Amino acid sequence: MIENWRGKWALVTGASAGIGVELATALAAGGTNLVLTARRRERLDELATRLRSLNGVSVEIVTADLAKADAAERIHSFTMDRRLEIELLINNAGFGVYGEFHRNAPQRELDMIRVNCLAVVHLTQMFLPAMIERRSGSILILSSTAAYQAVPYISTYAATKAFDLLFAEGLAHEAGRYGVKVCALCPGQTESEFHEVAGAPGQGKGASAREVALLGLRALAEGKASVIHGFRNNAFVELQRLAPRRFVTDSAGKMFRPKSAK
Repeated sequence: MIENWRGKWALVTGASAGIGVELATALAAGGTNLVLTARRRERLDELATRLRSLNGVSVEIVTADLAKADAAERIHSFTMDRRLEIELLINNAGFGVYGEFHRNAPQRELDMIRVNCLAVVHLTQMFLPAMIERRSGSILILSSTAAYQAVPYISTYAATKAFDLLFAEGLAHEAGRYGVKVCALCPGQTESEFHEVAGAPGQGKGASAREVALLGLRALAEGKASVIHGFRNNAFVELQRLAPRRFVTDSAGKMFRPKSAK
């Protein structure tokens, strides 16, 4: 599966932690050259050094804050200046904000929309045309099982992930006729910094970030428009289709309600 991108260039956003690190690690092990981007330069430097040493691949780094309006253009210009043909775009960067919406910092909510949605669209707009012209390319977009229903107390986050899911599935149909694959990866709780960054309580042990990363790459290579990680997550998504939406939302609200809201 990883052989699809051997000797080619992949761009991974949010590559400094969690699923992003595992995506980069798996691709490098398969001989894929990488452009890694995130805000934290030190982490990127450490990862790039390790991947070069272990796998003999080329790894470039560009630091960027995807909440900034010019970030996508800066990343695209970085690859163009170095004549790096991006065959695989992984829109992995994202974060959540937990708590009652009216109590959350407005700027944090807006930045989340910019990173989780606007940056995904902007980067895709930057790199997709060349893929279509070549009749070759792949795009992986990180969504979430939160995309399948409203989730009180992470309401904006769930909405951004629903956007990512629908965007990816629609784009998969559009771009497929040009030989370009697009897939939304929808994990549930995963070993990552999500809960720490969001300030949300954990719901038990998360899935392996490596396992989630490999599932996403496999589904993308197979031409799937979306994929949900884990039997329980798949079963939950299917079962909730049979329940009234109000019931599903109320159940999620009881699960995520912060102590301050009780």
